[in-house]
Amino acid sequence: MMDGQDEFDFIVVGAGSAGCVVAARLSEDPRHRVLLLEAGPEDRNPWIHLPVGYFRTMYSSLSWGFRTEPDPGIDGRSIVWPRGKVLGGSSSINGLVYIRGQAEDFDLWRQMGNPGWSFADVLPYFVKSEDQERGADGFHGKGGPLGVSDLRLQHPICEAFIAAAEAAGIPRNRDFNGATQEGAGYFQLTVRDGWRASTAREYLRPARRRANLEVRSSALASRVVLEGRRAVGVAYLAGGEERTVRARREVVLCGGAINSPQLLQLSGIGPGALLQDRGIATLVESPGVGECLQDHFQVRFVYRCPEPITFNDIARSPLRKLGVALEWLFRRSGPMTIGAGQVGVFCRTRPELATPDIQFHMFPVSMDRPGGTFHDYSGITSSICQLRPESRGWVRLRSPDPREHPAIMPNYLATRGDQETIVAGMRVARRIAAQEPMRRYIAEETIPGLAHESDDELLAVARRNGTTIFHPTSTCRMGPDGDALAVVDPALRVRGVEALRVADASVMPTVVSGNTNAACIMIGEKAADMVRAAAR
Repeated sequence: MMDGQDEFDFIVVGAGSAGCVVAARLSEDPRHRVLLLEAGPEDRNPWIHLPVGYFRTMYSSLSWGFRTEPDPGIDGRSIVWPRGKVLGGSSSINGLVYIRGQAEDFDLWRQMGNPGWSFADVLPYFVKSEDQERGADGFHGKGGPLGVSDLRLQHPICEAFIAAAEAAGIPRNRDFNGATQEGAGYFQLTVRDGWRASTAREYLRPARRRANLEVRSSALASRVVLEGRRAVGVAYLAGGEERTVRARREVVLCGGAINSPQLLQLSGIGPGALLQDRGIATLVESPGVGECLQDHFQVRFVYRCPEPITFNDIARSPLRKLGVALEWLFRRSGPMTIGAGQVGVFCRTRPELATPDIQFHMFPVSMDRPGGTFHDYSGITSSICQLRPESRGWVRLRSPDPREHPAIMPNYLATRGDQETIVAGMRVARRIAAQEPMRRYIAEETIPGLAHESDDELLAVARRNGTTIFHPTSTCRMGPDGDALAVVDPALRVRGVEALRVADASVMPTVVSGNTNAACIMIGEKAADMVRAAAR
């Protein structure tokens, strides 16, 4: 029997990009008791809060460290998928790039049968969340919880890359989150005063002063507790035992594109044949749970720079590293404030396209992967990802044990369209690199190397070297009545279950055209409004 201290009005599962937002906003009403459960620890690791720290945290114990199934589209490779396992979730370990996506992305969601999710509908939530360093205008907000700022570092290679993109016919763009996304320019980052602006820091930290909000970390949700077809609580593992908490009003799942479908399946909500095979009783047949997985696939170009001016050179010099540390300490600027790319490019691989279909992340550093060893030469990285993949994968339980990671199949490059787009993007990368402003900074294309020239050779490179850019979505996607694979309705309510919603990247009908963190925060803001409206 649970006492009153284990009963709350709302239980939010997952303290990530959306979950911290939902819990913080729901706790603004002092009449409601809110519980936030997070499987990971408190965000005390100092590397979390330094922007450049994602090099250290992305592949650390602060990540779930999921691994995909061997994927035929990438030569049967199995790759690691980092997702945040700490307060703030992936907003605590990601590359900090603040990109919302294209207005057309959200208009498409509405056209797919999701009223309330057009760009005009969601823009107010982006604005509400934002504390924009540049100030407020028609696209941006000032005074919201989330710090968004310009780069605190100028580098000649970055300016040369933008100029080279212009020479290649791509216009300069000062604001990728403004009137149009297309163009080349500098990313803005979720950084405030030189510190990472995770949702744990920006939303949750102030909210924890409220007596009606409780946060329990190191608490792994094991199932949603159902009475009939109503969610009434959550069971979770902590300290070696299973505990149960009760929700008087609603349970909101914010575990992300991997954990949310896993938890639904553990709770008996999902494809019946899969659940039966795993020894779980099917309480609600929902064939779309874990299906329709999308992710942005990236291929990196690496160049050797003839001048010792890249971050690789700084990393090899103790004196220069000390200078970098002092610059951050006294000025909150310099290389310690960078994210996963300084320069961005959004462009079209074919002139007949209405909007950009590829994105670049470029910065003057090179290594095999974030947190890996710097290359032993002056290096530049230009990473290309396809924005609107056609391929669809899945997330499926391996067993009824919530501690066992689910099976993940990205299904990369499964369609001809995806293959052609990634190859076309690789050719755009070479076209930019060949322009006069960049020539002085490129002595050699080391990866993949100019020997790979034909379409077949470039596709083979993509299959052999390409990897995730950490944007999985759509495994509990929203959709209208009659859509057999829609897991939630446009109000994010799980179909077939009362008092249960999902609010995270998994509900996106299609992946947004860009980095996903900003859109997840928007989803959290909108979800909190819908939950509060229902409570009223």
